[in-house]
Amino acid sequence: MTDTIFILFVLCLNVIICEWLSKKPGFRHIGTALLVIILTAIEANVGLVPTTETPVYESIFNYGAPFSLFLLLLSVNLKDLRRAGLPMLTMFLVGSVGTIIGVFVSVWAFAAPQTVGNLYYALAGMFTGTYIGGGINFHAVALHYGVSKVGNLFVAATAADNIMTALWMVATLSIPRILQRRFPRPQTQPQPTSGSVDLLTSETSADVFSDSETMNPNDLAILLALGLGCIFLSKQIAAIVTGVPFVLVLTTFALLLAQFRVVNKLRGSRLLGLFGIYIFLAVIGAYCDIVTLLHDGRLAIVLFGMILLLVLIHAVIVFGVGALFRQDWAILGIASQANIGGATSALALARSLNRPDLQLPAVLVGSLGNAIGTYLGILVAEILQ
Repeated sequence: MTDTIFILFVLCLNVIICEWLSKKPGFRHIGTALLVIILTAIEANVGLVPTTETPVYESIFNYGAPFSLFLLLLSVNLKDLRRAGLPMLTMFLVGSVGTIIGVFVSVWAFAAPQTVGNLYYALAGMFTGTYIGGGINFHAVALHYGVSKVGNLFVAATAADNIMTALWMVATLSIPRILQRRFPRPQTQPQPTSGSVDLLTSETSADVFSDSETMNPNDLAILLALGLGCIFLSKQIAAIVTGVPFVLVLTTFALLLAQFRVVNKLRGSRLLGLFGIYIFLAVIGAYCDIVTLLHDGRLAIVLFGMILLLVLIHAVIVFGVGALFRQDWAILGIASQANIGGATSALALARSLNRPDLQLPAVLVGSLGNAIGTYLGILVAEILQ
């Protein structure tokens, strides 16, 4: 079936099904994003939707995905970082350095050019982006280097990343508690600036990642105008200035606009952004040849090995430097989780560790990761290329 309306119907239906499944036992830890990829891959391999490029797929790659990434970045207001506290910010940046070191070591240790293939440098950039920032950066780097259209490689990387993220949540739940019992540390609380105490409540930090938003036609029109206008300008600049990636220009526009509260607080940006990303991931699933993917299990093992090594190096650096300077173990765990799992999982970890004082700082450093992850991911990929 190659009819555009039918394809869009199936993709939207898949999001509905996967959102429902993600709330059921057994599927909750897989998450909507990976479920959407898997379901669409199954449908494509049985012939329900095309497995080759179509106008609707191309439009989603060229406009839908960049628009969604742009909207998600509008929530990153760097002025709020002062509320994260110096220890949390410092350890997050130490963790980012640890991630970059881990990426270079894992590429060398696993002979990535031979074991992963010609796009090894792009995968390294994607891992750098996601283990400093999050999924936004992972997808942005993949989009820039065309990995999104290599379905099997992208799905293998996504699966390995999801497994590692789940394992690292378990690790960061356990490590700070074990270290606190063995080597007690005073619990450092971030000092908010005057008038910002209310921002350290769990309610505020939870609202940052709410999928439910109330918006009106004016909100929608503003978001569409900003997104489409910035995509147009970014494409023009990338065409004029040779060597400047379109995705970095668009990221810069989004971050600049996000510093204005009137833009940063626009309703609907997360809602529309998440939906657009799910549709984008569904298209990636359509490009996946399941038979080939299952046959080439070695690729998934290599990618998971690379991720495991780089995360272990990251952990040694974060907890080693933190121990040297006698930092609060919970801060180290949350800062590391903000790198590896992103802002959402860092917030969940702060709650699980019974540290309400660290919930908003977890969100804020995760947002910093979203701000810098794509830049550093593309930088690492260009160095390796």
